[in-house]
Amino acid sequence: MNKALREIYRGMPVLITGHTGFKGSWLSIWLRELGAKVVGYSIDPPTQPNNFDLCGLSGKIVDLRGDVRDYDQLEKVIRQYSPRIVFHLAAQPLVLVSYEQPKETLDVNVGGTVNVLEALRRIRTKGAFVGVTTDKCYEDQNMIWGYRESDPLGGFDPYSAGKAMTEMAIACYRNSFFPPAKYADHGLAVASARAGNVIGGGDFGEYRLVPDCMKALMKGEAIVVRNPASIRPWQHVLVPLSGYLLLGARLIAEGDKFSSAWNFGPPEMKPITTEAIVEQVIRCWGSGEWTHRPVPNAKKETEVLKLNWEKAANRLNWLPVYTWKKAVEQTVDWFKAYRAQLENPREDLYSICLRHILDYTKEAKRKGMMWFETGQ
Repeated sequence: MNKALREIYRGMPVLITGHTGFKGSWLSIWLRELGAKVVGYSIDPPTQPNNFDLCGLSGKIVDLRGDVRDYDQLEKVIRQYSPRIVFHLAAQPLVLVSYEQPKETLDVNVGGTVNVLEALRRIRTKGAFVGVTTDKCYEDQNMIWGYRESDPLGGFDPYSAGKAMTEMAIACYRNSFFPPAKYADHGLAVASARAGNVIGGGDFGEYRLVPDCMKALMKGEAIVVRNPASIRPWQHVLVPLSGYLLLGARLIAEGDKFSSAWNFGPPEMKPITTEAIVEQVIRCWGSGEWTHRPVPNAKKETEVLKLNWEKAANRLNWLPVYTWKKAVEQTVDWFKAYRAQLENPREDLYSICLRHILDYTKEAKRKGMMWFETGQ
């Protein structure tokens, strides 16, 4: 595929579920700048403040409010706007919350995904579906090497188990109703995308390491860390989003070849601990301290998580551009701009996000990925 992403997405109707969330808001901005006709379907933003509102996105895209558990409304939206690609991001995204709300987590994450796929099946949509899940969909084997797309799925907690079920539901619909071998007949390419722990500006979520760091630093308080030795595939939000965009483009161009599961992870092979992330945040911010405070009777969370993204590198010609240190640097840069915006409301955070996207695409092109052209 030699076309730039802007050539592919320009004028294309694209539906994003979960567009008011952290990743969804960044994806909405990137697709809008690529010239897509972005339609968002989501519940209200999950936090206050949030990147969606701070960037004024409700006035820049088609902003529809609805729950993916509401099948009738979801089908009505898909029929009305006829998206060429659906990026399905709507989800309950937190492990700890899934222990408190297991049924809601499974209803949203599994049932919501089935609703989207069922609507596409009934409407007989032609195009592509990219279902975004997580690295936590893999059965926890405490491996020192990265999980591959062919490794067993599973999960201990309701969130991880639900994401494994979501992957199985996507595979079920792909195999039963949208098999790649019969792509010429049905015309819908179905894929899933699995990414690691994503960080970036505009994330104010609860029970998340970097947002907790930024909230503490902006208040002048010590950062509280639960598990300093935990290892995660930390990556800037634009790293997996670049993979989703490229995957979507390849599905449109050659759906039968790319209808499958895909990992998108950071460049580091060396394990990156929570402690290292926190110390890098403090270094980039310029001040601060952290303290270890274990949670009594803490719920089980995976200790070691790494992703292998060789499939995306070899078949999509995709590479992660930012190292974990650059990811932290860019995240802190956004929050410094946010702090300035609190003092001067004229500060434009949409422009800050766009600058970050342009910086990322510039670096991507420098590394030979010429299709990440925004046309700016």
